[in-house]
Amino acid sequence: MINTNNWIDDIEKVLLNRFHKNFQEANPEMVFASLSESLMNRLTPQWVDSERGQADKRQAFYLSAEFLMGRSLVNNLINANLHGETEHLLNQKGLSLADLEGFEPDAALGNGGLGRLAACFLDSAATHNLPLRGYGIYYEFGLFKQRFVDGRQTEQPDDWSMGSKIWCVRQADEAVVVRFGDQEVNAVPHDMPVVGYRAETINTLRLWKSEAIHSVDLNHFQKQNYGKALKERNDADIISMVLYPNDSTDRGKALRLKQEYFFVSASLQDMMRRYAKREEASLSDFHLWHAVQLNDTHPAVAIPELIRLLMDKGFDFEDAFQIAQKTFSYTNHTILSEALEKWSLKLFKKVLPQLYPIVLKIQKRLEGTLADMDVPESERGQYAIVNDEVINMAWLCIYGTHHINGVAELHTQILKEKELKQWYELFPKRFINVTNGVTQRRWLKLSNPELSAFITELLGNENWMTHLEELQHLENHAENPELMNRFMDIKAQKKKQLAQYIKEHEGMDILENALYDIQIKRMHEYKRQLLNALHIYDLMKRIQKNPEGSWTPRVFIFGAKAAPGYKRAKAVIRFIHWIKDQIDADPTVHQKLQVIFVENYSVSYAEKLFPAADISEQISTAGTEASGTGNMKFMINGTVTLGTYDGANVEIAEAVGDENIYIFGETVESLQELSQNYVPEELYQNVEGLKEAIDAIKLVVEDGDEDLDELYTSLLTGAHWHKADHYFVLQDFSAYREAHEKVATLYEDPLAFAKMAWINMCRSGRFSSDYAIRKYAQEIWKLS
Repeated sequence: MINTNNWIDDIEKVLLNRFHKNFQEANPEMVFASLSESLMNRLTPQWVDSERGQADKRQAFYLSAEFLMGRSLVNNLINANLHGETEHLLNQKGLSLADLEGFEPDAALGNGGLGRLAACFLDSAATHNLPLRGYGIYYEFGLFKQRFVDGRQTEQPDDWSMGSKIWCVRQADEAVVVRFGDQEVNAVPHDMPVVGYRAETINTLRLWKSEAIHSVDLNHFQKQNYGKALKERNDADIISMVLYPNDSTDRGKALRLKQEYFFVSASLQDMMRRYAKREEASLSDFHLWHAVQLNDTHPAVAIPELIRLLMDKGFDFEDAFQIAQKTFSYTNHTILSEALEKWSLKLFKKVLPQLYPIVLKIQKRLEGTLADMDVPESERGQYAIVNDEVINMAWLCIYGTHHINGVAELHTQILKEKELKQWYELFPKRFINVTNGVTQRRWLKLSNPELSAFITELLGNENWMTHLEELQHLENHAENPELMNRFMDIKAQKKKQLAQYIKEHEGMDILENALYDIQIKRMHEYKRQLLNALHIYDLMKRIQKNPEGSWTPRVFIFGAKAAPGYKRAKAVIRFIHWIKDQIDADPTVHQKLQVIFVENYSVSYAEKLFPAADISEQISTAGTEASGTGNMKFMINGTVTLGTYDGANVEIAEAVGDENIYIFGETVESLQELSQNYVPEELYQNVEGLKEAIDAIKLVVEDGDEDLDELYTSLLTGAHWHKADHYFVLQDFSAYREAHEKVATLYEDPLAFAKMAWINMCRSGRFSSDYAIRKYAQEIWKLS
């Protein structure tokens, strides 16, 4: 436990040493810096003790290309039990923690749910005293800062690391060398503390930064060949410079592969070095002490790399393979075939020549396994890791691990019955489901202190902070009008706070007394922000035709980033902004309907958005979203889901009952049957309002945005890689509109809507990342 005595004295000392000011004299930025440093000083002894206490235990290691951690100060104060005292101290100075948050940039080392899930898992493991160490990359720049210019997304560098130094400890003495076919670099670790609730355990996230072994060539420098003098440093810096560099060319692909191998090799070398410090440590027992989780296929090269490292220590291939297979487990996060990583054999051989022969050995071993299992030779090609001059990284992960897990019950079912059916039939005992989860410490306690205090008041304790299932004991309060009114007062307060935040950051005034309908997630076609946009346009036209009608005031809020090279996703962003402009230009409509697309959506922005939502938009095409975690963050804040029968929506529906969720549209099964003879043109011509909404895309083209022409074409005639309306936007349009009308009708009955939202919150316990991480620990990692 962290010592909480003399907290103000610690802050005063740092202020005096760094700025020569006392608490009353310091400005807010000085207070933020001193508060953060003081907290880090308090955490460090417990952090060191936690690492030492885990040294002789079996440990788990989470390899992930993304860790979307967000801001650290407030989260760490909550978990260190210093939040209330700190807020009291700041109030005496006329400040609050909310005033200081803006001085800390988001640790934006992720693109979306994959990275945020990793962050939630680290939090939950530390909270439940599980020895889990994260490994990733210390990207100098995060994904990118998003700016909108005339409704179009532009990208700027996200130099998050300038504000991260307090929370990252550079451990130069533990650097390791990583070698590629054409260069070698130092991997220098930067450690971040992951503070469990009540700070009994503080785990570590180790992020690797690529640095040159020789930073300057003095011979070239003295000859004034400055480019050549700095070439090695520049080439090394590029590896860990940017999260997910554009890989549309071979050069970009090579950099992506280097990034993946870089952090994987460094992490495995680190594990082996730490393991060697044990008394009587034998590499033959490596798997008994190390459970390594591969978070998607980005770290897949860990399998041949561990084999290589073991073979360098004298193991033969077969023994090394068996140790590796017993060490690794793999989380599959997608059922989209285009998202399953494959590498050109030629590129792989050039970048990682030391792994190339090992991958071939793994392929040969697989062929022997298939023969031993009497798989007919004619069927063996579907299992090939190396096939048609490419390496299938998902197949490598399946064959080279002891467990493969999906991230929602429907997702795992689809993997078993369709996408990975042949592998499931081969190794049925390896497949398991672990539904994703989110941490209530950040997504309820931190982001919604008002609702958290209400929950604690009703329960009489804060046990829900570590056991979210305790919220089920509040369900009977749904019948109490007084309590439901208090609940909706809190929602109104969060809406007001969000409206103020949007005013400050976007310069827009939004309605406070309206239904807040929010869709915040990565911008991708399968997530169907376009379906949302088409409905909004149709709603606008209906209001214009009947302005005196009884319309429920609605605010539709979007937050999303499109990958820089994803033109169609960027076209959707432009279309949404165009619709917004049409609404803003019509005073009659604008009083009933508003659209906001928040700029530079991030974890810290999300902390404002989730608590204010009435409706959670989870409208991906059935069978495309592996799980989703935004749906869970909305749910624990008392938000009603409007969604398809997809991903974890299925389990949310099971938890809350059909009467407390709005499910619409086709299912996985019905789409399989429909897709054979699907003609979206017929829907375009016959569904009321749909033609006018889709034709609006052409109006944007006429305004000078020719990039949207391809978006229009993709819906009605298809594109080079798919048929028309690949994600069934037109098919689900009518059902989606009908679901929205039901939402609007119920919203006019405040107590009925409050009851539905309250039940969603009360039944969210199974979607805590605490629940998920315990399942990983017990059933996959076998941690005591």
